[in-house]
Amino acid sequence: MTKDTRINTINIGLMLFSCVAAFIMPFEVFLFAYAVLGPLHYLTEISWLHDRNYFSKGKYDYIVLLIIGVLIALQALAYQTHFVDYLIKEYDLDEVPAIFRNDFYNKIMFVAFFGAILMAFVKNAFIKIGGLLFILVIANAIFLPNSDDNLTFFLAALLPTLVHVYVFTGIFILYGALKVRSQSGLWSFLVFVLCPLLLFYLFRDESFVHITNYGKDAYIGKGEGFASLNKDILERFFHVSFPADNVTNENTSTILFTSQLGILLMRFIAFAYTYHYLNWFSKTEIIRWHQVPKARFVVVIILWVASLAIYAIDYAKGLQWLFFLSFCHVLLEFPLNFTSMAGIGKELSSISKGGFKPLATAK
Repeated sequence: MTKDTRINTINIGLMLFSCVAAFIMPFEVFLFAYAVLGPLHYLTEISWLHDRNYFSKGKYDYIVLLIIGVLIALQALAYQTHFVDYLIKEYDLDEVPAIFRNDFYNKIMFVAFFGAILMAFVKNAFIKIGGLLFILVIANAIFLPNSDDNLTFFLAALLPTLVHVYVFTGIFILYGALKVRSQSGLWSFLVFVLCPLLLFYLFRDESFVHITNYGKDAYIGKGEGFASLNKDILERFFHVSFPADNVTNENTSTILFTSQLGILLMRFIAFAYTYHYLNWFSKTEIIRWHQVPKARFVVVIILWVASLAIYAIDYAKGLQWLFFLSFCHVLLEFPLNFTSMAGIGKELSSISKGGFKPLATAK
């Protein structure tokens, strides 16, 4: 068995493990993976991206994405402390500073996502600056206060969550398989695509382990947790009617945690996040732990242990503590996402001309 086949076999095993775990305890499996594996993933991936200049053409391009991350974190903090509610109550909407209006988030996420295309492929600084300003003008024209269209939902809810952990992970798997002409890599991509279908169609009426009260409280996160994402997806894509807007409402909670659709959706979310993390940590030759500077490695471990402690004490506080870090790792990965998409196109073009001829394979 070649090294490539071994790695892809291991990853198929990790997919199936994540799939089985998501069947049995979807909510608790997600909560464990997000709290334990998540922080270490953010820290190590940002470190890895930094050593590769965030896959951007300019040395300081990442600062734009970092600033956007800071602005999003400040806005989230203003909402969590109810400062925004106070402003809206005391002033007219036009008088509220732009950073505290909900359309501000949509605009800067739009700039971050599409601006990453410029960072990944354009070297000229003046063209990049002009392009970013043009994207900002488009964002200002598209997004209005309290807009609730599909693009807004994609940027606000799906892009930093399920698109990041499932779609982009799938893109990385496919790109890697095509780049080295790996048949086992294509099989791993096929298994990755099939797992959500298995989770949705097998044992549809079975709930193997019911969610605990702790699991409910942690997933709701005092109104700031992931329950809002589940609710929005069920409303928008499955046309589920909820009795109240507040995810802490008992009837809403019942639909999210015990209904058939609520459990099926959570299986997919649990699988996507768990495998996303396991896939990252399985890439030991890419991360190269032994080559990370010792001082940085110590900082990573200290922050990870601190995060584990905060999650253990209060899961909602853990979500708030790591919001900036988790969001920044999503933003800083955007240039890599577009580089991988372009790589898939390049490899498919090469395959269409020369066929799927295996490249030199490491043993």
